[in-house]
Amino acid sequence: MGVWLGGFGFFSLCYVALRWILQLAVLRVRSIPSKDLEIVVLRHELAILRRRSRRPAMAWSDRRCLAATSRLLSRAQWRAFIVTPATLLRWHRRLVAKRWTFARRAGRPPIRRAIRALVLRLARENPRWGYPRIVGELKGLGLVVSTTTVRTWLRPPVGDPPGRVAG
Repeated sequence: MGVWLGGFGFFSLCYVALRWILQLAVLRVRSIPSKDLEIVVLRHELAILRRRSRRPAMAWSDRRCLAATSRLLSRAQWRAFIVTPATLLRWHRRLVAKRWTFARRAGRPPIRRAIRALVLRLARENPRWGYPRIVGELKGLGLVVSTTTVRTWLRPPVGDPPGRVAG
């Protein structure tokens, strides 16, 4: 009896390791024609798998791997893949887009100067209107500005005499 290693005995683990080492050694000494023959056999197996009615499910890791390896081969060799060349290109574009996409700016976009000029003009021409009334008039024109923004724009700077509109 060997030492138990979570599902594999010690001897079983040694056997699997020995098989891997032998496979690598055989692969190193095999001739190029035998490797080409294996590629032909694998391509034939792939053609058989393509005849199945259901598509194989691929994880994103599979897609990344196929897209990355496709860039190492010529376009003529892309026939060996289980997916079409257009699919490989689409996956590669997504990978590149994810790599070069920058974070968006946080917060609310700045309000145009023309809207601020309109707010200041409304306040100057209608001194009795308050902030909510100006915001309501702007909403009627289809412009959205918060009450706080209008108040900030109309608040006089520190040190100015009262009753004067900022701007």
